[in-house]
Amino acid sequence: MAEARKYQITVSATTRFVPDQSDEASNRYVFAYTITIANTGQVAAQLISRHWVITDAHDKTQEVRGLGVVGEQPLLKPGDRFEYTSGTAIATPVGAMKGSYQMVAEDGSQFEAEIPEFILAVPRVLH
Repeated sequence: MAEARKYQITVSATTRFVPDQSDEASNRYVFAYTITIANTGQVAAQLISRHWVITDAHDKTQEVRGLGVVGEQPLLKPGDRFEYTSGTAIATPVGAMKGSYQMVAEDGSQFEAEIPEFILAVPRVLH
């Protein structure tokens, strides 16, 4: 069994601008993001922690590390999905997020699940 297929987590994201929590005059742009984490591998794995890199249009970077997601450390069996919504604020109308989840498989192996970069953008700012 190939290691790459044994431990495989697929992460996807959707985003939306939250105008009622944003304040453009103060350079505060709030975005909600919904993450779907799917175990597409062959071994159950638990999400232990997260590492986010959030970058605004001025290349100002925030790094966020912490245990679990939204107060949970979900255990995903092969074929399981976990979805959650969270949010972030940046100082520009456009930015990006990427990162990784630190996972522990049922057999004790530790691995990282990449969170592919996704864009944060106020509607009608990007053409």
